[in-house]
Amino acid sequence: MLGEITCKEQVDYEAVARRVCKEIGYTSTEVGLDCNNCDVLLKVESQSPEIADSVHVNKDIADLGAGDQGLMFGYATNEWDQENLFPLSHLLANRICETMAAKRHSGEIAWLRPDCKSQVIVKYHKEGGKVKPVSIYNILISTQHDAGIDNETIKNTLIEKVIKEVCPADMLTDTKFVINPSGSFVVGGPAADAGLTGRKIIVDTYGGWAPHGGGAFSGKDPSKVDRSAAYYGRYVAKSLVANKLCDRVLVQVSYAIGLADPLSIHIDTYGTAAEGQTDEKLEKIVRKNFNFRPGNIIKELDLRRPIYQKSAKYGHFGRNDPDFTWETPKMNLDLEV
Repeated sequence: MLGEITCKEQVDYEAVARRVCKEIGYTSTEVGLDCNNCDVLLKVESQSPEIADSVHVNKDIADLGAGDQGLMFGYATNEWDQENLFPLSHLLANRICETMAAKRHSGEIAWLRPDCKSQVIVKYHKEGGKVKPVSIYNILISTQHDAGIDNETIKNTLIEKVIKEVCPADMLTDTKFVINPSGSFVVGGPAADAGLTGRKIIVDTYGGWAPHGGGAFSGKDPSKVDRSAAYYGRYVAKSLVANKLCDRVLVQVSYAIGLADPLSIHIDTYGTAAEGQTDEKLEKIVRKNFNFRPGNIIKELDLRRPIYQKSAKYGHFGRNDPDFTWETPKMNLDLEV
Protein backbone atom coordinates (compact mmCIF):
# COMPACT_ATOMS: atom_id res chain seq x y z
CA MET A 1 0.00 0.00 0.00
CA LEU A 2 1.72 3.17 -1.15
CA GLY A 3 0.91 6.80 -1.83
CA GLU A 4 0.90 10.29 -0.36
CA ILE A 5 -1.65 11.86 1.94
CA THR A 6 -2.29 14.97 4.01
CA CYS A 7 -4.71 14.03 6.77
CA LYS A 8 -5.32 15.14 10.36
CA GLU A 9 -6.91 11.83 11.34
CA GLN A 10 -5.08 8.63 12.11
CA VAL A 11 -5.91 5.92 9.57
CA ASP A 12 -5.32 2.21 10.09
CA TYR A 13 -4.31 1.52 6.52
CA GLU A 14 -3.70 -2.16 7.10
CA ALA A 15 -7.18 -2.66 8.54
CA VAL A 16 -8.71 -0.85 5.57
CA ALA A 17 -6.80 -2.99 3.09
CA ARG A 18 -7.79 -6.23 4.80
CA ARG A 19 -11.44 -5.18 5.07
CA VAL A 20 -11.70 -4.30 1.39
CA CYS A 21 -10.04 -7.56 0.33
CA LYS A 22 -12.54 -9.44 2.48
CA GLU A 23 -15.51 -7.57 1.00
CA ILE A 24 -14.33 -8.38 -2.51
CA GLY A 25 -14.10 -12.06 -1.64
CA TYR A 26 -10.37 -12.68 -1.33
CA THR A 27 -10.63 -14.74 1.83
CA SER A 28 -8.17 -17.59 1.19
CA THR A 29 -5.06 -18.43 -0.78
CA GLU A 30 -7.25 -20.83 -2.76
CA VAL A 31 -9.00 -17.89 -4.48
CA GLY A 32 -5.79 -15.87 -4.89
CA LEU A 33 -5.36 -13.88 -1.66
CA ASP A 34 -5.99 -14.44 2.05
CA CYS A 35 -7.21 -11.13 3.49
CA ASN A 36 -6.41 -12.16 7.05
CA ASN A 37 -2.90 -13.53 6.58
CA CYS A 38 -1.43 -11.75 3.55
CA ASP A 39 1.44 -9.29 4.02
CA VAL A 40 0.42 -5.63 3.93
CA LEU A 41 3.36 -3.33 3.19
CA LEU A 42 2.80 0.34 4.01
CA LYS A 43 4.62 3.08 2.13
CA VAL A 44 2.40 6.11 2.75
CA GLU A 45 4.08 9.51 2.99
CA SER A 46 3.00 13.15 3.28
CA GLN A 47 2.28 15.12 0.13
CA SER A 48 5.19 17.02 -1.40
CA PRO A 49 5.24 20.53 0.17
CA GLU A 50 5.93 22.04 -3.27
CA ILE A 51 2.73 20.52 -4.64
CA ALA A 52 0.77 21.40 -1.52
CA ASP A 53 1.93 25.04 -1.64
CA SER A 54 0.89 25.46 -5.26
CA VAL A 55 -2.45 23.69 -4.89
CA HIS A 56 -4.09 24.35 -1.53
CA VAL A 57 -1.90 25.80 1.25
CA ASN A 58 -3.26 29.19 2.44
CA LYS A 59 -5.93 29.17 -0.27
CA ASP A 60 -9.71 29.41 0.08
CA ILE A 61 -11.61 26.61 -1.65
CA ALA A 62 -12.65 28.99 -4.44
CA ASP A 63 -8.98 29.54 -5.32
CA LEU A 64 -7.71 25.97 -5.13
CA GLY A 65 -5.28 25.20 -7.89
CA ALA A 66 -5.46 22.11 -10.05
CA GLY A 67 -3.69 19.22 -8.38
CA ASP A 68 -1.93 18.25 -11.60
CA GLN A 69 -1.67 19.11 -15.25
CA GLY A 70 -3.49 17.16 -17.92
CA LEU A 71 -6.44 16.70 -20.25
CA MET A 72 -9.79 15.48 -18.92
CA PHE A 73 -12.78 14.31 -20.94
CA GLY A 74 -16.51 13.96 -20.43
CA TYR A 75 -18.89 12.11 -22.77
CA ALA A 76 -22.63 11.59 -23.12
CA THR A 77 -24.92 10.07 -25.74
CA ASN A 78 -28.67 9.51 -26.06
CA GLU A 79 -28.11 6.42 -28.20
CA TRP A 80 -30.05 4.15 -25.84
CA ASP A 81 -32.08 6.01 -23.22
CA GLN A 82 -32.80 9.50 -21.93
CA GLU A 83 -31.61 8.85 -18.38
CA ASN A 84 -28.18 7.23 -18.35
CA LEU A 85 -27.04 8.92 -21.57
CA PHE A 86 -24.23 6.38 -21.67
CA PRO A 87 -22.91 4.11 -24.46
CA LEU A 88 -24.86 0.86 -24.41
CA SER A 89 -21.89 -1.42 -25.09
CA HIS A 90 -20.04 -0.30 -21.96
CA LEU A 91 -23.20 -0.04 -19.87
CA LEU A 92 -23.90 -3.73 -20.52
CA ALA A 93 -20.29 -4.76 -19.84
CA ASN A 94 -20.35 -3.03 -16.45
CA ARG A 95 -23.74 -4.49 -15.53
CA ILE A 96 -22.66 -8.01 -16.44
CA CYS A 97 -19.79 -7.79 -13.94
CA GLU A 98 -22.05 -6.19 -11.33
CA THR A 99 -24.66 -8.94 -11.76
CA MET A 100 -22.06 -11.71 -11.50
CA ALA A 101 -20.77 -10.19 -8.25
CA ALA A 102 -24.29 -9.92 -6.83
CA LYS A 103 -25.06 -13.55 -7.63
CA ARG A 104 -21.71 -14.63 -6.19
CA HIS A 105 -22.29 -12.78 -2.93
CA SER A 106 -25.89 -14.04 -2.65
CA GLY A 107 -24.83 -17.63 -3.32
CA GLU A 108 -27.09 -17.99 -6.36
CA ILE A 109 -24.01 -18.87 -8.43
CA ALA A 110 -21.87 -20.19 -5.60
CA TRP A 111 -18.97 -21.42 -7.74
CA LEU A 112 -18.06 -17.94 -8.98
CA ARG A 113 -14.86 -16.41 -7.59
CA PRO A 114 -13.96 -12.69 -7.38
CA ASP A 115 -11.78 -12.21 -10.45
CA CYS A 116 -13.78 -11.43 -13.60
CA LYS A 117 -14.09 -9.13 -16.59
CA SER A 118 -16.44 -8.68 -19.52
CA GLN A 119 -16.56 -7.12 -22.97
CA VAL A 120 -19.62 -6.36 -25.10
CA ILE A 121 -19.42 -5.60 -28.82
CA VAL A 122 -22.52 -3.89 -30.22
CA LYS A 123 -23.42 -3.32 -33.86
CA TYR A 124 -24.30 0.32 -34.48
CA HIS A 125 -26.01 2.25 -37.24
CA LYS A 126 -24.29 5.57 -37.85
CA GLU A 127 -25.86 8.51 -39.62
CA GLY A 128 -23.78 11.65 -39.55
CA GLY A 129 -22.35 11.76 -36.05
CA LYS A 130 -25.39 10.13 -34.45
CA VAL A 131 -25.14 6.46 -33.50
CA LYS A 132 -27.85 3.94 -32.62
CA PRO A 133 -27.30 0.37 -31.36
CA VAL A 134 -28.77 -2.32 -33.61
CA SER A 135 -27.79 -5.64 -32.04
CA ILE A 136 -25.20 -7.28 -29.81
CA TYR A 137 -22.52 -8.88 -31.96
CA ASN A 138 -20.67 -10.76 -29.22
CA ILE A 139 -20.25 -10.96 -25.47
CA LEU A 140 -17.01 -12.02 -23.82
CA ILE A 141 -16.80 -13.03 -20.16
CA SER A 142 -13.72 -14.31 -18.36
CA THR A 143 -14.46 -15.30 -14.79
CA GLN A 144 -12.67 -17.12 -12.02
CA HIS A 145 -14.48 -20.19 -10.70
CA ASP A 146 -14.19 -23.06 -8.24
CA ALA A 147 -12.21 -26.12 -9.25
CA GLY A 148 -14.20 -28.92 -10.82
CA ILE A 149 -16.73 -26.74 -12.68
CA ASP A 150 -16.76 -27.62 -16.37
CA ASN A 151 -16.82 -24.95 -19.08
CA GLU A 152 -20.21 -26.00 -20.42
CA THR A 153 -21.82 -25.44 -17.02
CA ILE A 154 -20.09 -22.07 -16.70
CA LYS A 155 -21.20 -20.96 -20.17
CA ASN A 156 -24.82 -22.08 -19.87
CA THR A 157 -25.23 -20.64 -16.37
CA LEU A 158 -23.81 -17.25 -17.25
CA ILE A 159 -25.89 -16.99 -20.41
CA GLU A 160 -29.13 -17.84 -18.62
CA LYS A 161 -28.62 -16.18 -15.24
CA VAL A 162 -26.48 -13.18 -16.14
CA ILE A 163 -26.46 -12.24 -19.82
CA LYS A 164 -30.18 -12.75 -20.44
CA GLU A 165 -31.01 -10.79 -17.29
CA VAL A 166 -28.82 -7.85 -18.27
CA CYS A 167 -29.12 -7.60 -22.05
CA PRO A 168 -32.26 -6.74 -24.05
CA ALA A 169 -33.67 -9.95 -25.52
CA ASP A 170 -34.32 -8.42 -28.94
CA MET A 171 -30.63 -7.58 -29.28
CA LEU A 172 -29.44 -11.14 -28.58
CA THR A 173 -30.90 -12.78 -31.68
CA ASP A 174 -27.57 -13.49 -33.39
CA THR A 175 -25.07 -12.94 -30.59
CA LYS A 176 -21.89 -14.97 -30.24
CA PHE A 177 -21.01 -15.88 -26.63
CA VAL A 178 -17.36 -16.33 -25.70
CA ILE A 179 -17.04 -17.56 -22.11
CA ASN A 180 -13.65 -18.28 -20.49
CA PRO A 181 -11.78 -18.66 -23.80
CA SER A 182 -8.53 -19.48 -21.96
CA GLY A 183 -10.12 -22.58 -20.46
CA SER A 184 -9.83 -23.22 -16.72
CA PHE A 185 -9.71 -20.06 -14.57
CA VAL A 186 -9.36 -21.32 -10.98
CA VAL A 187 -6.36 -19.26 -9.85
CA GLY A 188 -7.13 -15.54 -9.93
CA GLY A 189 -6.54 -12.23 -8.23
CA PRO A 190 -3.01 -11.13 -7.32
CA ALA A 191 -1.79 -14.74 -7.39
CA ALA A 192 -2.51 -14.90 -11.13
CA ASP A 193 -1.90 -11.37 -12.37
CA ALA A 194 -0.72 -8.49 -10.18
CA GLY A 195 -0.13 -6.01 -13.02
CA LEU A 196 -2.49 -3.34 -11.67
CA THR A 197 -1.47 0.32 -11.82
CA GLY A 198 -4.10 2.76 -10.62
CA ARG A 199 -7.19 1.32 -12.24
CA LYS A 200 -8.22 0.20 -15.71
CA ILE A 201 -8.95 3.74 -16.85
CA ILE A 202 -10.97 2.94 -19.99
CA VAL A 203 -13.13 0.52 -17.99
CA ASP A 204 -13.70 3.25 -15.40
CA THR A 205 -14.90 5.70 -18.07
CA TYR A 206 -16.59 5.02 -21.42
CA GLY A 207 -15.19 1.75 -22.70
CA GLY A 208 -13.23 3.44 -25.48
CA TRP A 209 -15.99 5.71 -26.76
CA ALA A 210 -14.11 8.80 -25.56
CA PRO A 211 -10.43 9.73 -25.20
CA HIS A 212 -8.76 9.56 -21.81
CA GLY A 213 -6.17 11.94 -20.43
CA GLY A 214 -4.15 9.15 -18.85
CA GLY A 215 -4.66 9.65 -15.12
CA ALA A 216 -6.47 7.03 -13.04
CA PHE A 217 -9.33 8.17 -10.80
CA SER A 218 -9.32 5.86 -7.81
CA GLY A 219 -6.96 6.69 -4.98
CA LYS A 220 -7.09 10.43 -5.63
CA ASP A 221 -8.86 13.15 -3.66
CA PRO A 222 -10.96 15.69 -5.61
CA SER A 223 -8.20 18.33 -5.69
CA LYS A 224 -6.71 16.06 -8.35
CA VAL A 225 -8.43 17.14 -11.54
CA ASP A 226 -7.68 13.73 -13.04
CA ARG A 227 -10.71 12.72 -11.02
CA SER A 228 -12.83 15.79 -10.28
CA ALA A 229 -12.60 17.46 -13.68
CA ALA A 230 -13.41 14.17 -15.42
CA TYR A 231 -16.53 13.99 -13.25
CA TYR A 232 -17.36 17.59 -14.13
CA GLY A 233 -16.78 16.87 -17.82
CA ARG A 234 -19.33 14.07 -17.61
CA TYR A 235 -21.72 16.41 -15.75
CA VAL A 236 -21.39 19.06 -18.48
CA ALA A 237 -21.69 16.54 -21.33
CA LYS A 238 -24.75 14.92 -19.79
CA SER A 239 -26.31 18.34 -19.21
CA LEU A 240 -25.88 19.32 -22.88
CA VAL A 241 -27.55 16.12 -24.09
CA ALA A 242 -30.28 16.19 -21.42
CA ASN A 243 -31.16 19.76 -22.48
CA LYS A 244 -31.47 18.46 -26.06
CA LEU A 245 -28.72 20.70 -27.35
CA CYS A 246 -27.08 17.72 -29.07
CA ASP A 247 -27.38 13.94 -29.31
CA ARG A 248 -23.80 13.09 -28.52
CA VAL A 249 -20.95 15.17 -27.16
CA LEU A 250 -17.35 15.13 -26.00
CA VAL A 251 -16.16 17.76 -23.51
CA GLN A 252 -12.41 18.33 -23.22
CA VAL A 253 -10.75 20.51 -20.58
CA SER A 254 -7.08 21.06 -19.80
CA TYR A 255 -5.31 22.26 -16.65
CA ALA A 256 -1.89 23.31 -15.37
CA ILE A 257 -0.81 22.34 -11.86
CA GLY A 258 -1.44 25.08 -9.32
CA LEU A 259 -3.69 27.17 -11.59
CA ALA A 260 -7.42 27.31 -10.90
CA ASP A 261 -8.76 28.33 -14.30
CA PRO A 262 -8.54 25.71 -17.05
CA LEU A 263 -6.21 26.39 -19.96
CA SER A 264 -8.82 25.35 -22.52
CA ILE A 265 -12.36 24.03 -22.94
CA HIS A 266 -13.39 22.27 -26.14
CA ILE A 267 -16.75 20.87 -27.29
CA ASP A 268 -17.28 18.30 -30.06
CA THR A 269 -20.84 17.17 -30.85
CA TYR A 270 -19.80 14.92 -33.75
CA GLY A 271 -22.16 16.90 -35.99
CA THR A 272 -25.21 16.25 -33.79
CA ALA A 273 -25.78 19.78 -32.48
CA ALA A 274 -29.46 20.75 -32.37
CA GLU A 275 -30.88 23.11 -34.95
CA GLY A 276 -29.55 26.60 -34.37
CA GLN A 277 -26.58 25.35 -32.34
CA THR A 278 -22.93 24.86 -33.27
CA ASP A 279 -19.98 23.46 -31.36
CA GLU A 280 -18.65 26.99 -30.98
CA LYS A 281 -21.94 28.28 -29.60
CA LEU A 282 -22.21 25.33 -27.22
CA GLU A 283 -18.73 26.11 -25.92
CA LYS A 284 -19.93 29.62 -25.06
CA ILE A 285 -23.04 28.17 -23.38
CA VAL A 286 -20.81 25.84 -21.35
CA ARG A 287 -18.55 28.68 -20.24
CA LYS A 288 -21.59 30.71 -19.17
CA ASN A 289 -23.33 27.93 -17.24
CA PHE A 290 -20.45 25.94 -15.76
CA ASN A 291 -17.42 26.82 -13.62
CA PHE A 292 -14.46 24.48 -14.14
CA ARG A 293 -12.31 25.85 -11.29
CA PRO A 294 -11.36 22.89 -9.03
CA GLY A 295 -12.76 24.53 -5.90
CA ASN A 296 -16.12 25.07 -7.54
CA ILE A 297 -16.18 21.52 -8.89
CA ILE A 298 -15.62 20.17 -5.38
CA LYS A 299 -18.36 22.41 -3.99
CA GLU A 300 -20.92 22.03 -6.79
CA LEU A 301 -20.64 18.24 -6.98
CA ASP A 302 -20.13 17.89 -3.20
CA LEU A 303 -17.04 15.74 -3.65
CA ARG A 304 -15.70 15.80 -0.10
CA ARG A 305 -17.83 12.88 1.00
CA PRO A 306 -16.88 9.23 1.65
CA ILE A 307 -18.33 8.00 -1.64
CA TYR A 308 -15.32 6.73 -3.49
CA GLN A 309 -15.11 3.06 -2.54
CA LYS A 310 -18.26 2.29 -4.52
CA SER A 311 -16.80 4.05 -7.57
CA ALA A 312 -13.82 1.68 -7.62
CA LYS A 313 -15.94 -1.02 -9.31
CA TYR A 314 -18.41 -1.10 -12.22
CA GLY A 315 -17.34 2.28 -13.59
CA HIS A 316 -17.69 5.88 -12.45
CA PHE A 317 -20.36 6.89 -14.98
CA GLY A 318 -23.74 5.75 -16.25
CA ARG A 319 -24.95 4.63 -12.81
CA ASN A 320 -28.17 5.58 -11.01
CA ASP A 321 -26.65 6.38 -7.64
CA PRO A 322 -27.56 9.58 -5.76
CA ASP A 323 -24.01 9.82 -4.42
CA PHE A 324 -22.74 10.23 -7.98
CA THR A 325 -23.85 13.85 -8.26
CA TRP A 326 -22.19 14.26 -11.65
CA GLU A 327 -24.85 11.94 -13.09
CA THR A 328 -27.67 14.44 -12.38
CA PRO A 329 -27.67 16.90 -15.28
CA LYS A 330 -28.11 20.63 -14.86
CA MET A 331 -31.35 21.64 -16.53
CA ASN A 332 -32.76 24.91 -17.88
CA LEU A 333 -29.42 26.24 -19.02
CA ASP A 334 -29.04 29.89 -19.94
CA LEU A 335 -28.72 29.76 -23.73
CA GLU A 336 -28.25 33.47 -24.32
CA VAL A 337 -24.67 33.96 -25.51
